[in-house]
Amino acid sequence: MKTEEIKAVKALLSEVKKIVIIPHRNPDGDAIGSTLALMHYLNQYNHEVRVIAPNDYPDFLKWMPGESSVLKFETEREVSEKLIAEADIMFTLDFNALHRTGKDMAEVLAASQSLKIMIDHHQAPDDYATYMYSDAKMSSTGEMVYNFIEMLDDTDKITVDIATCIYVGIMTDTGSFRFRSTTSRTHQVISNLIEKGADNTEIHNQVYDTNSYDRLQLLGRALQNLKVIPEYNTAYITLSQTELDEFNYKKGDTEAVVNYALSIHKTILAAIFIENTQEGIIKISLRSKGDLSVNEMSRAHFNGGGHTNAAGGRSALSLEATVEKFIAILPEYKSQLV
Repeated sequence: MKTEEIKAVKALLSEVKKIVIIPHRNPDGDAIGSTLALMHYLNQYNHEVRVIAPNDYPDFLKWMPGESSVLKFETEREVSEKLIAEADIMFTLDFNALHRTGKDMAEVLAASQSLKIMIDHHQAPDDYATYMYSDAKMSSTGEMVYNFIEMLDDTDKITVDIATCIYVGIMTDTGSFRFRSTTSRTHQVISNLIEKGADNTEIHNQVYDTNSYDRLQLLGRALQNLKVIPEYNTAYITLSQTELDEFNYKKGDTEAVVNYALSIHKTILAAIFIENTQEGIIKISLRSKGDLSVNEMSRAHFNGGGHTNAAGGRSALSLEATVEKFIAILPEYKSQLV
């Protein structure tokens, strides 16, 4: 953000305001971590702050400090709409287009007269916010929230709770610090968070080392369904609704499963296709190595987007037809795959 924008935001926050903080639909660790961190920070100035998530999220994020106060628009619509309508300021975190919250919530957010502030690291942001802190080179929105607090000259306000939430955001969106977006600055921020009290071992255990028997069985089925297309250095996984139901699927059970496909030797492109009969769609996660942009692939073919090496999308076709479409477009990217 520019210096004058920071001054303006600081002036806005110098008086008590009604504030809502919004993550994207199906929020992940970065979305929940960054929104909760910002909530804890703003609470120190006695603002009236609520995080309103579009819908529910995985259980492995529900241990985080302050999580119990999060409203879910999908199941708590009346109170959510009231808070959004009354808000003086709306922060939107970890997304840059209102439709990423879902059709119903996007309409409510667009109708709000609140001043909007975006903090996000995805490409091609929509122009809906008065103040935008948008940087696609950043590792995570969690790291951006740390920078935002630093811009406001307030790092002394970073508590153990704030440090913990930011750590979760950075850790999960960098693949435990292994993605290319992880920079020396990222590690400096992590170092500062640990000094502020973030317990890196406990955080990792809470997010990654608490599995149910059903989740591990579902992972086994996903790996059974793994297919490789060696001529395009591509691998993909499918999971049907029947298979999800067989193993009592819960939100978050397929988190990071696509990375198993990407880990195969010589693989450059990986995908997972997950059937959702309730929404009538196939949910798609794409991962890549090197310069192959799955963000561009998803935008062009699967109504989605994201980052260069990690993106999501959806298809209204059947599971089989979606896979066929995916295989059919691979020749377009042959020069980057072989």
